[in-house]
Amino acid sequence: MKEAVVTARTDESGQPYLCAYVVGRSGPVEKGELKGHLKAGLPEYMIPAYFVQLEEIPLTSNGKVNRKALPAPDESALVTGGYEAPQTAVEETLAAIWSRVLGVAQVGIHDSFFDLGGHSLKATLLMSGIHQKLQVEVPLQELFRRPTIRELAGYIETAGARAYEAIEPVAEQAWYEASSAQKRMYALQQLDPQSTAYHMPGVYELEGRVDVIRLERALKGLVQRHEALRTSFAAEDGEIVQRIEREASFGVPARTYGEKPIEAIAADFVKPFELERAPLFRAELAEAGGRTYLLLDMHHIISDGVSMGILVKDFVRLYNGEELEPLRIQYKDYAAWHNRRLKEGELAKQEAYWTAQFEDGVPVLRLPYDYERPALQSFEGERLHFTLGGEATQGLRVLAKEQEATMPMVLMSVFTILLSKYSGQEDIVVGTPVAGRPHADLQEMVGMFVNTLALRSRPAGGKTYRAYLQEIKMSSLQAYDHQSYPLEQLAEKLGIRRDLSRNPLFDVMLDMSGLEETDGIALDDAALHPYRVENPVSKFDLTLKAYETESAIELTFEYATALFKKETMERTAGHLLRLIDEILGNPDVELKHLTVLSEAEEAKLSDLEEELNRLKTTAFSF
Repeated sequence: MKEAVVTARTDESGQPYLCAYVVGRSGPVEKGELKGHLKAGLPEYMIPAYFVQLEEIPLTSNGKVNRKALPAPDESALVTGGYEAPQTAVEETLAAIWSRVLGVAQVGIHDSFFDLGGHSLKATLLMSGIHQKLQVEVPLQELFRRPTIRELAGYIETAGARAYEAIEPVAEQAWYEASSAQKRMYALQQLDPQSTAYHMPGVYELEGRVDVIRLERALKGLVQRHEALRTSFAAEDGEIVQRIEREASFGVPARTYGEKPIEAIAADFVKPFELERAPLFRAELAEAGGRTYLLLDMHHIISDGVSMGILVKDFVRLYNGEELEPLRIQYKDYAAWHNRRLKEGELAKQEAYWTAQFEDGVPVLRLPYDYERPALQSFEGERLHFTLGGEATQGLRVLAKEQEATMPMVLMSVFTILLSKYSGQEDIVVGTPVAGRPHADLQEMVGMFVNTLALRSRPAGGKTYRAYLQEIKMSSLQAYDHQSYPLEQLAEKLGIRRDLSRNPLFDVMLDMSGLEETDGIALDDAALHPYRVENPVSKFDLTLKAYETESAIELTFEYATALFKKETMERTAGHLLRLIDEILGNPDVELKHLTVLSEAEEAKLSDLEEELNRLKTTAFSF
């Protein structure tokens, strides 16, 4: 081999993998042999999943590697560990499921799910597919323990069967049961009917020859296709129910705003919905400053992040004139199915798991706030964007692979350590969202599915970072295996008294779903490009949002302005980045020896301590 470059890339869902680019001395490079050679001298987490052979490594004008010019690997570049075909019916079924979920044509029985680009989101799809095809429920923990088809097949062949149950349509009626999530969202909205905290706005800039008539027809087609977009809510006999309109009054008005900034236009566009009137979805075409924008807004009670992806996909197909196959079931059918499972005790095991997590009570995180907490929770917020650089990002990826953890687990460990440093507490609860779609029938459905897991961690000072990360890994896997139990049900079961100044179980979130990050929408001879407009809302005291790109991790603090100043968040961002650097420098460090303060802050603190000590020995006359 003449030359080689290894770089970290991300797949279509933002998950990282290593790709090697090689130049042979003469003729083709035997990629499998090369990977085997690397395995002999390197740990598994440092072995590239893809090997791309090039004629030459592209260089910049300065003679450095032009990483932007390195081509994205295709399926032929994926090097698996010595292909061995499935030999049993279970292995063949697993190979087919893996191929569909991972987008890989050929999967051998010794290939690792995670080496092929698997991660926790794809793992959930894998688990639902296995249940549907093999009638066995596999805990997520087992996939981490047995990441190959051969190992997982061995578990399935000895596990007890649990019949897969398809979700069936309910009979047509005047109103339908609301789901637990919808009831919680309805109750939150009633606390402040004029609040837009639970809206999902979006702005897209139109480029090219967008056919406005086709665009409006496609949006109307979405409303007809997905009942959630024609749903309203009401109280019947003390119960929150959902009503579905056969036809919803929906249009896309076009307005001209002259030179008014799009940020101001978007802010005016987002107005409170009346939950009793459908649709809870609106759109507008706005012309301003010589550009055209599509403004969208919908209430979270009828949609979530995954739903937005489904709507975008269907929108493109409808705009392009495709005829879509009718949906077999809709959200109301899921709500009835899920409510029945709750009533009949099918989630009793999950309920027992979560109540056990908080059998000794729920610790309240007490951060050093800039302002006194208001009696009624304010949802006014701002965002601070910052970036974890390429070197540190690569370091975290290597650490995650070495510890057989995921990036969300790594960031959860770092974030909770930071919160512990600020609060002085070693028992902390942080919320994290999950898609809430563990059933195979739910993957193409629009509605409010997202659930939030209350992850409890104990970052005691005597633990090493590696040991603590393993604790976070195990508690996360257990939580994912019990993700169907609704958060609102847990709060009710624990008997938590409603405090209008804060959230019931936690006030801090970590969100690495990346579902807010949307790519452009490609249409015939046109495109819609997402235009970032800040939504001045914070549903929690503090939320850390993270999104992996090919070379960095984009981070955002979403914070309550009633509690924190912007300068405090800027310092917090610096402390988080410093903490990551310290951990990467020594992953075996005990947590009590980690520091978040910069040298300047340490010096200032030292000066303050000296001044206090001086005052203690000073005699004062009064």
